[in-house]
Amino acid sequence: MPHASPSGSGPGADPGTEKATTTPELVHAAAAEFGERIFIREGDRDISFRQFLELTRTAAAALVAGGFNAGEKAAIWAPNCQQWAIAALAIQYCGGTLVTLNTRFKGSEAATVLNASGASVLFCAGNFLDTDYPALLKDQSLPSLRELVLFQEADSESGTDWQDFLTRGEAFLASEGSESIDAIATAVAADSPSDILFTSGTTGTPKGVITSHGQNLMAFRTWADVLGLDVADRYLAINPFFHTFGYKAGILTSLMKGATLYPWQVFDVQAVLDFIQREQITLLPGPPTIFQSLLSHPERENYDLASLRKAITGAASIPVKLITDMQSVLGIETVLTAYGLSECCGLATMCRRGDAAEVIANTSGRAIPDVEVLCAAEDGSEVPRGEPGEILVRGYNVMAGYLDNPQATAEAIDTEGWLHTGDIGVMDEQGNLSITDRLKDMFITGGFNCYPAEIENLLCSHGEISMAAVIGVADERLGEVAMAWIVTRSGEPIPEEDIRAWCRENMANYKVPRLYEFVDSLPTNASGKVVKAELRERFRLRKPQTTA
Repeated sequence: MPHASPSGSGPGADPGTEKATTTPELVHAAAAEFGERIFIREGDRDISFRQFLELTRTAAAALVAGGFNAGEKAAIWAPNCQQWAIAALAIQYCGGTLVTLNTRFKGSEAATVLNASGASVLFCAGNFLDTDYPALLKDQSLPSLRELVLFQEADSESGTDWQDFLTRGEAFLASEGSESIDAIATAVAADSPSDILFTSGTTGTPKGVITSHGQNLMAFRTWADVLGLDVADRYLAINPFFHTFGYKAGILTSLMKGATLYPWQVFDVQAVLDFIQREQITLLPGPPTIFQSLLSHPERENYDLASLRKAITGAASIPVKLITDMQSVLGIETVLTAYGLSECCGLATMCRRGDAAEVIANTSGRAIPDVEVLCAAEDGSEVPRGEPGEILVRGYNVMAGYLDNPQATAEAIDTEGWLHTGDIGVMDEQGNLSITDRLKDMFITGGFNCYPAEIENLLCSHGEISMAAVIGVADERLGEVAMAWIVTRSGEPIPEEDIRAWCRENMANYKVPRLYEFVDSLPTNASGKVVKAELRERFRLRKPQTTA
Protein backbone atom coordinates (compact mmCIF):
# COMPACT_ATOMS: atom_id res chain seq x y z
CA MET A 1 0.00 0.00 0.00
CA PRO A 2 1.13 3.57 -0.54
CA HIS A 3 2.65 5.41 2.40
CA ALA A 4 -0.26 6.67 4.48
CA SER A 5 -0.48 10.09 6.09
CA PRO A 6 -3.29 12.25 7.42
CA SER A 7 -5.41 13.52 4.55
CA GLY A 8 -5.47 16.94 6.11
CA SER A 9 -1.68 17.39 5.97
CA GLY A 10 0.08 18.83 2.99
CA PRO A 11 0.09 22.00 0.90
CA GLY A 12 -1.15 25.08 2.68
CA ALA A 13 -3.92 24.77 5.22
CA ASP A 14 -6.29 22.89 2.89
CA PRO A 15 -8.34 25.87 1.73
CA GLY A 16 -11.20 23.61 0.64
CA THR A 17 -12.09 22.47 -2.85
CA GLU A 18 -13.93 25.73 -3.54
CA LYS A 19 -10.86 27.86 -2.82
CA ALA A 20 -7.96 25.66 -3.97
CA THR A 21 -5.75 27.51 -6.43
CA THR A 22 -3.39 24.64 -7.32
CA THR A 23 -4.02 20.98 -8.03
CA PRO A 24 -1.93 19.85 -5.01
CA GLU A 25 -4.23 21.95 -2.82
CA LEU A 26 -7.23 20.48 -4.62
CA VAL A 27 -6.16 16.87 -4.06
CA HIS A 28 -5.65 17.51 -0.34
CA ALA A 29 -8.91 19.42 0.00
CA ALA A 30 -10.87 16.67 -1.79
CA ALA A 31 -9.38 14.01 0.51
CA ALA A 32 -10.32 16.06 3.56
CA GLU A 33 -13.82 16.87 2.33
CA PHE A 34 -14.88 13.61 0.66
CA GLY A 35 -12.65 11.05 2.42
CA GLU A 36 -13.75 7.48 1.72
CA ARG A 37 -16.25 8.37 -0.99
CA ILE A 38 -15.38 6.74 -4.31
CA PHE A 39 -13.52 9.07 -6.65
CA ILE A 40 -12.63 6.68 -9.49
CA ARG A 41 -14.36 3.41 -10.31
CA GLU A 42 -12.75 1.39 -13.07
CA GLY A 43 -13.77 -2.23 -13.49
CA ASP A 44 -13.53 -3.86 -10.06
CA ARG A 45 -11.11 -1.22 -8.73
CA ASP A 46 -12.42 1.63 -6.58
CA ILE A 47 -10.21 4.50 -5.44
CA SER A 48 -11.50 6.81 -2.72
CA PHE A 49 -10.61 10.49 -2.53
CA ARG A 50 -8.31 9.73 0.43
CA GLN A 51 -6.61 6.89 -1.44
CA PHE A 52 -6.20 9.13 -4.46
CA LEU A 53 -4.22 11.60 -2.36
CA GLU A 54 -2.00 8.79 -1.07
CA LEU A 55 -1.42 7.40 -4.56
CA THR A 56 -0.74 10.87 -5.98
CA ARG A 57 1.77 11.63 -3.24
CA THR A 58 3.42 8.22 -3.74
CA ALA A 59 3.71 8.69 -7.50
CA ALA A 60 5.11 12.19 -6.96
CA ALA A 61 7.69 10.72 -4.59
CA ALA A 62 8.62 8.14 -7.22
CA LEU A 63 9.20 10.93 -9.73
CA VAL A 64 11.43 12.84 -7.31
CA ALA A 65 13.32 9.66 -6.39
CA GLY A 66 14.00 9.17 -10.10
CA GLY A 67 15.57 12.62 -10.41
CA PHE A 68 12.54 14.61 -11.59
CA ASN A 69 12.72 18.25 -10.50
CA ALA A 70 10.19 21.06 -10.21
CA GLY A 71 9.91 22.87 -13.52
CA GLU A 72 10.45 19.75 -15.64
CA LYS A 73 7.86 18.33 -18.01
CA ALA A 74 6.41 14.83 -17.97
CA ALA A 75 4.05 13.38 -20.58
CA ILE A 76 1.22 10.85 -20.60
CA TRP A 77 0.41 8.72 -23.66
CA ALA A 78 -2.41 6.40 -22.69
CA PRO A 79 -6.19 5.95 -22.84
CA ASN A 80 -8.49 6.93 -19.96
CA CYS A 81 -7.64 4.97 -16.82
CA GLN A 82 -7.08 5.52 -13.10
CA GLN A 83 -3.29 5.55 -13.58
CA TRP A 84 -3.67 8.49 -15.99
CA ALA A 85 -5.34 10.61 -13.30
CA ILE A 86 -2.80 9.63 -10.64
CA ALA A 87 0.20 10.32 -12.88
CA ALA A 88 -1.19 13.68 -14.07
CA LEU A 89 -1.76 15.04 -10.58
CA ALA A 90 1.53 13.55 -9.35
CA ILE A 91 3.45 15.41 -12.05
CA GLN A 92 1.87 18.66 -10.87
CA TYR A 93 2.23 17.71 -7.18
CA CYS A 94 6.01 17.77 -7.44
CA GLY A 95 6.09 21.01 -9.40
CA GLY A 96 6.18 19.55 -12.89
CA THR A 97 4.16 20.42 -15.98
CA LEU A 98 1.87 17.85 -17.56
CA VAL A 99 2.12 17.22 -21.32
CA THR A 100 -0.62 15.14 -22.93
CA LEU A 101 -0.28 12.96 -26.03
CA ASN A 102 -3.14 11.94 -28.31
CA THR A 103 -3.71 8.18 -28.21
CA ARG A 104 -4.09 8.15 -32.00
CA PHE A 105 -0.53 9.42 -32.50
CA LYS A 106 1.98 7.36 -34.42
CA GLY A 107 5.52 7.12 -33.06
CA SER A 108 6.84 10.06 -35.05
CA GLU A 109 3.95 12.28 -33.96
CA ALA A 110 4.47 11.40 -30.31
CA ALA A 111 8.20 12.04 -30.67
CA THR A 112 7.52 15.49 -32.14
CA VAL A 113 5.54 16.51 -29.05
CA LEU A 114 7.97 14.87 -26.62
CA ASN A 115 10.93 16.66 -28.17
CA ALA A 116 9.13 19.99 -28.53
CA SER A 117 8.17 19.91 -24.83
CA GLY A 118 11.48 18.49 -23.61
CA ALA A 119 9.62 15.93 -21.48
CA SER A 120 11.99 13.94 -19.29
CA VAL A 121 9.48 11.25 -18.23
CA LEU A 122 6.77 9.52 -20.26
CA PHE A 123 3.90 7.58 -18.69
CA CYS A 124 2.73 5.23 -21.40
CA ALA A 125 0.18 2.56 -22.19
CA GLY A 126 1.69 -0.83 -22.77
CA ASN A 127 -0.46 -2.86 -25.13
CA PHE A 128 -3.67 -1.07 -26.05
CA LEU A 129 -5.93 -2.04 -28.98
CA ASP A 130 -3.22 -4.42 -30.23
CA THR A 131 -0.67 -1.62 -30.34
CA ASP A 132 2.59 -1.80 -28.42
CA TYR A 133 3.02 1.88 -27.62
CA PRO A 134 6.66 1.71 -26.46
CA ALA A 135 7.58 -0.13 -29.67
CA LEU A 136 6.29 2.86 -31.68
CA LEU A 137 9.06 4.95 -30.11
CA LYS A 138 11.82 2.39 -30.66
CA ASP A 139 13.35 4.12 -33.69
CA GLN A 140 12.68 7.69 -32.54
CA SER A 141 15.36 10.04 -31.25
CA LEU A 142 14.27 11.30 -27.80
CA PRO A 143 17.27 13.08 -26.26
CA SER A 144 15.37 14.59 -23.32
CA LEU A 145 13.53 11.44 -22.24
CA ARG A 146 15.10 9.71 -19.21
CA GLU A 147 12.40 7.28 -18.14
CA LEU A 148 9.36 5.52 -19.56
CA VAL A 149 6.77 4.22 -17.07
CA LEU A 150 4.35 1.57 -18.35
CA PHE A 151 0.74 1.50 -17.16
CA GLN A 152 0.08 -1.95 -18.61
CA GLU A 153 2.25 -4.84 -19.72
CA ALA A 154 3.76 -4.52 -23.18
CA ASP A 155 5.70 -6.71 -25.55
CA SER A 156 8.61 -4.37 -24.91
CA GLU A 157 10.80 -4.34 -21.78
CA SER A 158 11.84 -0.77 -22.36
CA GLY A 159 10.08 0.82 -19.37
CA THR A 160 9.49 0.84 -15.63
CA ASP A 161 6.46 -1.16 -14.50
CA TRP A 162 3.78 0.97 -12.83
CA GLN A 163 3.78 -1.08 -9.63
CA ASP A 164 7.58 -0.95 -9.45
CA PHE A 165 7.32 2.80 -9.95
CA LEU A 166 4.95 3.12 -6.97
CA THR A 167 7.19 0.87 -4.88
CA ARG A 168 10.04 3.29 -5.53
CA GLY A 169 7.82 6.10 -4.26
CA GLU A 170 6.88 4.17 -1.12
CA ALA A 171 10.56 3.57 -0.37
CA PHE A 172 11.31 7.27 -0.77
CA LEU A 173 8.48 8.27 1.55
CA ALA A 174 9.56 5.68 4.11
CA SER A 175 13.07 7.12 4.21
CA GLU A 176 12.41 10.82 3.64
CA GLY A 177 8.87 11.25 4.99
CA SER A 178 5.87 12.78 3.27
CA GLU A 179 6.96 16.23 4.45
CA SER A 180 9.70 16.31 1.82
CA ILE A 181 7.21 15.82 -1.00
CA ASP A 182 4.57 18.05 0.53
CA ALA A 183 7.12 20.87 0.80
CA ILE A 184 7.59 20.71 -2.97
CA ALA A 185 3.83 20.71 -3.49
CA THR A 186 3.44 23.72 -1.21
CA ALA A 187 5.84 25.69 -3.42
CA VAL A 188 3.52 25.27 -6.42
CA ALA A 189 1.73 28.59 -7.03
CA ALA A 190 -1.51 29.54 -8.74
CA ASP A 191 0.46 31.02 -11.65
CA SER A 192 2.78 28.01 -12.00
CA PRO A 193 2.40 26.21 -15.34
CA SER A 194 0.18 23.16 -14.84
CA ASP A 195 -0.04 21.73 -18.33
CA ILE A 196 0.96 22.04 -21.95
CA LEU A 197 -1.67 20.79 -24.38
CA PHE A 198 -0.56 20.64 -27.99
CA THR A 199 -2.88 21.77 -30.76
CA SER A 200 -3.83 19.21 -33.37
CA GLY A 201 -1.36 20.50 -35.90
CA THR A 202 -3.69 19.99 -38.87
CA THR A 203 -2.32 23.13 -40.51
CA GLY A 204 1.32 22.74 -39.53
CA THR A 205 3.61 21.88 -36.63
CA PRO A 206 1.67 21.38 -33.36
CA LYS A 207 1.90 24.27 -30.89
CA GLY A 208 2.08 23.76 -27.13
CA VAL A 209 -0.50 25.77 -25.17
CA ILE A 210 0.72 26.72 -21.68
CA THR A 211 -1.86 27.28 -18.94
CA SER A 212 -1.53 27.59 -15.16
CA HIS A 213 -3.05 25.96 -12.08
CA GLY A 214 -5.12 28.91 -10.95
CA GLN A 215 -6.74 29.77 -14.25
CA ASN A 216 -7.71 26.16 -14.96
CA LEU A 217 -9.28 25.64 -11.54
CA MET A 218 -11.13 28.95 -11.72
CA ALA A 219 -12.56 28.20 -15.16
CA PHE A 220 -13.69 24.67 -14.42
CA ARG A 221 -15.07 25.50 -11.02
CA THR A 222 -17.42 27.75 -12.98
CA TRP A 223 -18.12 24.88 -15.42
CA ALA A 224 -19.03 22.54 -12.56
CA ASP A 225 -21.19 25.14 -10.78
CA VAL A 226 -23.13 26.07 -13.90
CA LEU A 227 -23.76 22.43 -14.79
CA GLY A 228 -24.72 21.57 -11.21
CA LEU A 229 -22.14 18.83 -10.69
CA ASP A 230 -22.30 17.39 -7.16
CA VAL A 231 -21.47 14.43 -4.92
CA ALA A 232 -24.44 12.44 -6.17
CA ASP A 233 -23.15 12.40 -9.74
CA ARG A 234 -21.78 9.32 -11.46
CA TYR A 235 -19.74 10.75 -14.29
CA LEU A 236 -18.99 8.67 -17.40
CA ALA A 237 -15.74 10.07 -18.81
CA ILE A 238 -15.79 9.19 -22.49
CA ASN A 239 -13.90 12.32 -23.49
CA PRO A 240 -10.20 11.40 -23.64
CA PHE A 241 -8.12 12.62 -20.73
CA PHE A 242 -5.47 13.95 -23.11
CA HIS A 243 -8.04 16.56 -24.13
CA THR A 244 -9.23 19.52 -22.04
CA PHE A 245 -12.78 18.15 -21.95
CA GLY A 246 -11.59 14.90 -20.34
CA TYR A 247 -8.82 16.06 -18.03
CA LYS A 248 -10.05 19.45 -16.82
CA ALA A 249 -13.83 19.02 -17.14
CA GLY A 250 -13.51 15.42 -15.92
CA ILE A 251 -10.74 14.75 -13.42
CA LEU A 252 -10.47 18.24 -11.95
CA THR A 253 -14.19 18.95 -11.64
CA SER A 254 -14.90 15.56 -10.04
CA LEU A 255 -12.23 16.32 -7.44
CA MET A 256 -13.84 19.69 -6.81
CA LYS A 257 -17.37 18.40 -6.36
CA GLY A 258 -16.94 14.87 -5.01
CA ALA A 259 -18.41 13.13 -8.07
CA THR A 260 -17.50 9.53 -8.95
CA LEU A 261 -15.58 9.30 -12.22
CA TYR A 262 -15.84 6.30 -14.54
CA PRO A 263 -12.98 6.32 -17.10
CA TRP A 264 -14.05 4.95 -20.49
CA GLN A 265 -11.48 3.95 -23.09
CA VAL A 266 -13.15 3.02 -26.38
CA PHE A 267 -16.57 4.30 -27.41
CA ASP A 268 -19.01 1.57 -28.36
CA VAL A 269 -22.60 2.74 -28.38
CA GLN A 270 -24.22 -0.50 -27.20
CA ALA A 271 -21.64 -0.96 -24.44
CA VAL A 272 -22.24 2.62 -23.29
CA LEU A 273 -26.01 2.14 -23.25
CA ASP A 274 -25.58 -1.00 -21.14
CA PHE A 275 -23.15 0.75 -18.79
CA ILE A 276 -25.41 3.76 -18.24
CA GLN A 277 -28.23 1.42 -17.26
CA ARG A 278 -26.09 -0.87 -15.07
CA GLU A 279 -24.12 1.82 -13.21
CA GLN A 280 -26.94 4.39 -13.12
CA ILE A 281 -24.77 7.04 -14.76
CA THR A 282 -26.09 10.56 -14.13
CA LEU A 283 -23.72 12.74 -16.18
CA LEU A 284 -22.46 12.30 -19.73
CA PRO A 285 -20.46 15.10 -21.36
CA GLY A 286 -19.36 14.61 -24.94
CA PRO A 287 -19.29 15.89 -28.51
CA PRO A 288 -22.52 15.83 -30.54
CA THR A 289 -21.52 12.59 -32.27
CA ILE A 290 -21.81 10.71 -28.94
CA PHE A 291 -25.44 11.71 -28.44
CA GLN A 292 -26.30 11.26 -32.11
CA SER A 293 -25.01 7.68 -31.85
CA LEU A 294 -27.06 6.98 -28.73
CA LEU A 295 -30.23 8.39 -30.27
CA SER A 296 -29.88 6.50 -33.54
CA HIS A 297 -29.01 3.10 -32.03
CA PRO A 298 -31.75 0.61 -33.03
CA GLU A 299 -31.91 -0.96 -29.55
CA ARG A 300 -31.86 2.24 -27.52
CA GLU A 301 -35.49 1.86 -26.39
CA ASN A 302 -34.57 -1.45 -24.74
CA TYR A 303 -32.40 0.35 -22.17
CA ASP A 304 -33.41 2.23 -19.04
CA LEU A 305 -31.59 5.56 -19.22
CA ALA A 306 -33.67 7.33 -16.57
CA SER A 307 -30.65 7.94 -14.33
CA LEU A 308 -29.07 10.20 -16.97
CA ARG A 309 -29.91 13.71 -15.75
CA LYS A 310 -27.13 15.98 -17.01
CA ALA A 311 -25.27 16.43 -20.27
CA ILE A 312 -23.09 19.07 -21.82
CA THR A 313 -21.85 19.27 -25.36
CA GLY A 314 -20.25 21.72 -27.72
CA ALA A 315 -19.08 22.06 -31.32
CA ALA A 316 -19.38 24.39 -34.28
CA SER A 317 -22.26 22.30 -35.53
CA ILE A 318 -24.98 21.26 -33.09
CA PRO A 319 -28.28 20.53 -34.81
CA VAL A 320 -31.27 22.01 -33.01
CA LYS A 321 -33.01 18.66 -33.28
CA LEU A 322 -30.17 16.97 -31.42
CA ILE A 323 -30.65 19.18 -28.36
CA THR A 324 -34.41 18.73 -28.31
CA ASP A 325 -34.03 14.96 -28.76
CA MET A 326 -31.54 14.80 -25.88
CA GLN A 327 -34.21 16.42 -23.71
CA SER A 328 -37.36 14.75 -24.99
CA VAL A 329 -36.15 11.35 -26.21
CA LEU A 330 -33.27 10.63 -23.82
CA GLY A 331 -35.05 12.47 -21.01
CA ILE A 332 -32.00 14.44 -19.87
CA GLU A 333 -33.16 17.24 -17.54
CA THR A 334 -30.12 19.52 -17.84
CA VAL A 335 -28.67 19.87 -21.33
CA LEU A 336 -26.16 22.66 -21.76
CA THR A 337 -23.83 23.77 -24.50
CA ALA A 338 -20.46 25.47 -24.07
CA TYR A 339 -17.62 26.83 -26.14
CA GLY A 340 -13.89 27.05 -25.66
CA LEU A 341 -10.50 26.03 -27.01
CA SER A 342 -7.17 25.01 -25.54
CA GLU A 343 -5.84 28.56 -25.80
CA CYS A 344 -8.43 29.77 -23.24
CA CYS A 345 -8.22 26.78 -20.85
CA GLY A 346 -10.95 25.07 -22.88
CA LEU A 347 -13.80 27.31 -21.73
CA ALA A 348 -15.10 30.76 -22.72
CA THR A 349 -18.93 30.63 -22.84
CA MET A 350 -21.71 28.48 -21.38
CA CYS A 351 -25.47 28.34 -21.43
CA ARG A 352 -27.04 28.48 -17.98
CA ARG A 353 -29.61 26.25 -16.35
CA GLY A 354 -32.95 27.93 -16.83
CA ASP A 355 -32.11 29.27 -20.27
CA ALA A 356 -34.88 28.93 -22.83
CA ALA A 357 -34.70 25.79 -24.94
CA GLU A 358 -34.05 27.78 -28.10
CA VAL A 359 -31.05 29.49 -26.46
CA ILE A 360 -29.54 26.14 -25.47
CA ALA A 361 -30.28 24.65 -28.87
CA ASN A 362 -29.03 27.56 -30.95
CA THR A 363 -26.14 29.03 -28.97
CA SER A 364 -23.17 28.18 -26.77
CA GLY A 365 -24.34 30.63 -24.16
CA ARG A 366 -22.72 33.72 -22.71
CA ALA A 367 -19.24 34.56 -21.51
CA ILE A 368 -18.35 32.96 -18.19
CA PRO A 369 -17.79 35.42 -15.29
CA ASP A 370 -14.72 37.68 -15.54
CA VAL A 371 -14.20 36.82 -19.20
CA GLU A 372 -14.97 39.02 -22.22
CA VAL A 373 -16.09 37.62 -25.58
CA LEU A 374 -16.90 39.52 -28.77
CA CYS A 375 -17.20 38.96 -32.52
CA ALA A 376 -14.84 41.12 -34.54
CA ALA A 377 -14.20 42.29 -38.08
CA GLU A 378 -10.81 41.83 -39.75
CA ASP A 379 -9.55 45.09 -38.24
CA GLY A 380 -10.41 43.90 -34.72
CA SER A 381 -13.42 46.16 -34.23
CA GLU A 382 -16.59 44.61 -32.86
CA VAL A 383 -19.22 43.81 -35.48
CA PRO A 384 -22.88 44.68 -34.83
CA ARG A 385 -24.88 42.09 -32.90
CA GLY A 386 -26.37 39.54 -35.25
CA GLU A 387 -23.51 39.75 -37.78
CA PRO A 388 -20.73 37.15 -38.12
CA GLY A 389 -17.19 37.89 -37.01
CA GLU A 390 -14.11 36.22 -35.60
CA ILE A 391 -14.56 35.29 -31.95
CA LEU A 392 -12.15 37.09 -29.61
CA VAL A 393 -11.67 36.21 -25.93
CA ARG A 394 -10.02 38.21 -23.15
CA GLY A 395 -9.70 37.36 -19.47
CA TYR A 396 -7.98 35.26 -16.81
CA ASN A 397 -8.49 32.10 -18.91
CA VAL A 398 -6.29 33.14 -21.84
CA MET A 399 -3.11 31.05 -22.12
CA ALA A 400 0.32 32.32 -21.08
CA GLY A 401 1.39 31.62 -24.66
CA TYR A 402 2.65 28.94 -27.01
CA LEU A 403 5.69 27.01 -25.81
CA ASP A 404 8.92 28.43 -27.28
CA ASN A 405 6.97 30.21 -30.01
CA PRO A 406 6.73 33.95 -29.33
CA GLN A 407 5.79 34.70 -32.95
CA ALA A 408 2.75 32.43 -32.88
CA THR A 409 1.83 33.81 -29.45
CA ALA A 410 1.93 37.38 -30.76
CA GLU A 411 -0.22 36.38 -33.74
CA ALA A 412 -2.82 34.77 -31.44
CA ILE A 413 -2.94 37.35 -28.63
CA ASP A 414 -2.96 41.01 -29.65
CA THR A 415 -1.48 43.92 -27.73
CA GLU A 416 -4.77 44.52 -25.91
CA GLY A 417 -4.89 40.96 -24.60
CA TRP A 418 -7.53 39.63 -26.98
CA LEU A 419 -7.14 35.99 -28.03
CA HIS A 420 -8.00 35.58 -31.73
CA THR A 421 -9.64 32.16 -31.85
CA GLY A 422 -9.96 31.62 -35.60
CA ASP A 423 -13.62 30.70 -35.05
CA ILE A 424 -16.53 32.54 -36.64
CA GLY A 425 -19.54 33.36 -34.51
CA VAL A 426 -22.65 35.51 -34.19
CA MET A 427 -23.67 37.14 -30.91
CA ASP A 428 -27.23 38.10 -30.08
CA GLU A 429 -28.39 41.11 -28.05
CA GLN A 430 -28.21 39.13 -24.80
CA GLY A 431 -24.60 38.11 -25.46
CA ASN A 432 -25.38 34.51 -26.43
CA LEU A 433 -22.82 33.22 -28.91
CA SER A 434 -23.64 31.00 -31.88
CA ILE A 435 -20.58 29.28 -33.34
CA THR A 436 -20.79 29.46 -37.10
CA ASP A 437 -17.60 27.68 -38.09
CA ARG A 438 -13.84 27.64 -38.15
CA LEU A 439 -12.44 30.55 -40.16
CA LYS A 440 -10.25 28.11 -42.07
CA ASP A 441 -13.22 25.84 -42.94
CA MET A 442 -15.22 28.60 -44.56
CA PHE A 443 -15.36 28.51 -48.36
CA ILE A 444 -16.76 30.91 -50.93
CA THR A 445 -19.38 29.86 -53.50
CA GLY A 446 -19.98 32.38 -56.23
CA GLY A 447 -18.98 35.24 -53.95
CA PHE A 448 -21.04 34.05 -50.96
CA ASN A 449 -19.41 32.93 -47.70
CA CYS A 450 -20.40 29.35 -46.85
CA TYR A 451 -19.99 27.96 -43.35
CA PRO A 452 -20.02 24.14 -43.31
CA ALA A 453 -21.42 23.96 -39.78
CA GLU A 454 -24.46 25.98 -40.81
CA ILE A 455 -25.18 23.66 -43.73
CA GLU A 456 -24.62 20.61 -41.51
CA ASN A 457 -27.11 21.95 -39.00
CA LEU A 458 -29.72 22.38 -41.71
CA LEU A 459 -29.07 18.89 -43.13
CA CYS A 460 -29.50 17.31 -39.68
CA SER A 461 -32.96 18.83 -39.39
CA HIS A 462 -34.00 16.36 -42.12
CA GLY A 463 -35.87 13.54 -40.42
CA GLU A 464 -33.90 10.77 -42.11
CA ILE A 465 -30.40 12.18 -41.48
CA SER A 466 -28.57 11.42 -38.22
CA MET A 467 -25.16 12.96 -39.03
CA ALA A 468 -23.68 15.16 -41.74
CA ALA A 469 -20.32 16.72 -42.56
CA VAL A 470 -19.72 19.31 -45.25
CA ILE A 471 -16.51 20.31 -47.01
CA GLY A 472 -15.81 22.77 -49.80
CA VAL A 473 -14.58 21.31 -53.09
CA ALA A 474 -13.23 23.06 -56.18
CA ASP A 475 -15.62 24.09 -58.93
CA GLU A 476 -14.62 25.80 -62.20
CA ARG A 477 -17.60 28.10 -62.34
CA LEU A 478 -18.28 28.95 -58.67
CA GLY A 479 -14.81 28.60 -57.12
CA GLU A 480 -15.89 26.11 -54.46
CA VAL A 481 -19.13 24.31 -53.71
CA ALA A 482 -20.44 22.23 -50.82
CA MET A 483 -20.06 18.47 -50.70
CA ALA A 484 -22.10 16.65 -48.05
CA TRP A 485 -21.14 13.37 -46.39
CA ILE A 486 -24.31 11.94 -44.86
CA VAL A 487 -25.19 9.16 -42.39
CA THR A 488 -28.88 8.23 -42.48
CA ARG A 489 -30.91 6.81 -39.63
CA SER A 490 -31.90 3.77 -41.67
CA GLY A 491 -28.47 3.16 -43.14
CA GLU A 492 -29.92 3.47 -46.62
CA PRO A 493 -29.09 6.38 -48.95
CA ILE A 494 -31.71 8.99 -49.77
CA PRO A 495 -32.28 9.35 -53.52
CA GLU A 496 -30.08 12.22 -54.60
CA GLU A 497 -32.84 14.04 -56.42
CA ASP A 498 -34.92 13.93 -53.23
CA ILE A 499 -32.24 15.27 -50.91
CA ARG A 500 -31.23 17.91 -53.44
CA ALA A 501 -34.86 19.07 -53.73
CA TRP A 502 -35.22 19.12 -49.94
CA CYS A 503 -32.07 21.23 -49.59
CA ARG A 504 -33.32 23.72 -52.17
CA GLU A 505 -36.49 24.15 -50.14
CA ASN A 506 -34.69 24.59 -46.83
CA MET A 507 -31.56 26.63 -47.52
CA ALA A 508 -30.27 29.39 -49.75
CA ASN A 509 -29.28 28.13 -53.20
CA TYR A 510 -25.55 28.86 -52.75
CA LYS A 511 -25.52 26.63 -49.64
CA VAL A 512 -27.11 23.62 -51.36
CA PRO A 513 -24.51 20.83 -51.65
CA ARG A 514 -23.65 19.93 -55.23
CA LEU A 515 -22.22 16.53 -54.28
CA TYR A 516 -23.52 13.91 -51.84
CA GLU A 517 -21.84 10.85 -50.38
CA PHE A 518 -23.84 8.49 -48.16
CA VAL A 519 -21.64 6.63 -45.67
CA ASP A 520 -22.10 4.26 -42.74
CA SER A 521 -20.12 6.53 -40.42
CA LEU A 522 -18.03 9.69 -40.38
CA PRO A 523 -14.32 9.56 -39.52
CA THR A 524 -13.73 10.95 -36.04
CA ASN A 525 -10.68 11.57 -33.91
CA ALA A 526 -10.22 10.33 -30.34
CA SER A 527 -12.20 13.32 -29.07
CA GLY A 528 -15.20 12.38 -31.21
CA LYS A 529 -14.81 15.28 -33.64
CA VAL A 530 -15.23 14.71 -37.36
CA VAL A 531 -11.87 14.65 -39.17
CA LYS A 532 -12.55 16.75 -42.24
CA ALA A 533 -8.99 16.37 -43.50
CA GLU A 534 -9.79 12.69 -44.06
CA LEU A 535 -12.97 13.58 -45.96
CA ARG A 536 -10.98 15.96 -48.17
CA GLU A 537 -8.47 13.20 -48.85
CA ARG A 538 -11.24 10.75 -49.71
CA PHE A 539 -12.64 13.28 -52.16
CA ARG A 540 -9.21 13.82 -53.73
CA LEU A 541 -8.93 10.10 -54.38
CA ARG A 542 -12.35 9.90 -56.04
CA LYS A 543 -12.74 9.79 -59.80
CA PRO A 544 -13.32 13.22 -61.35
CA GLN A 545 -16.98 14.07 -61.62
CA THR A 546 -19.18 17.04 -62.32
CA THR A 547 -20.56 19.20 -59.51
CA ALA A 548 -23.48 20.41 -61.59
